[in-house]
Amino acid sequence: MAIQPELKWLIVLGISLKKQLLLLVLLQLCFTTAYAASPQVLGYGVKPCEAYLQAHEGWDAGLEEQIEQYLHYRDWLTGFVSGLSLALGKDALHGVEISGAMRRIQLYCDEQPTDDFFTASMSLIKLLSKLEQGGAE
Repeated sequence: MAIQPELKWLIVLGISLKKQLLLLVLLQLCFTTAYAASPQVLGYGVKPCEAYLQAHEGWDAGLEEQIEQYLHYRDWLTGFVSGLSLALGKDALHGVEISGAMRRIQLYCDEQPTDDFFTASMSLIKLLSKLEQGGAE
């Protein structure tokens, strides 16, 4: 199978086809986001922190409908972090368990209830990255 000349640099880097595709998709998202009015985030990431706080309270109280909503948020975060970790080639949560990440996001949402779940998630990822680098404020 002949390889197109414009794609040969990817092979030189020794990146597997799966990682190449993921990298290209994420790069496209980054460039698209830079020029778009707002980034396109899908699923539970676009829901406001207020909705997550209600789900979290229901989870604590054992309310079945809120437990289901809470699990959707947890699943969204798990998928988001997994994709980001694959793209970065390292653990985006730097060893923090999903349950701990959910708790930290809940604290963020308590302080910023009008932000969305994606923003709260990214805040945590940025904080953990700073801590790993020794530059936490």
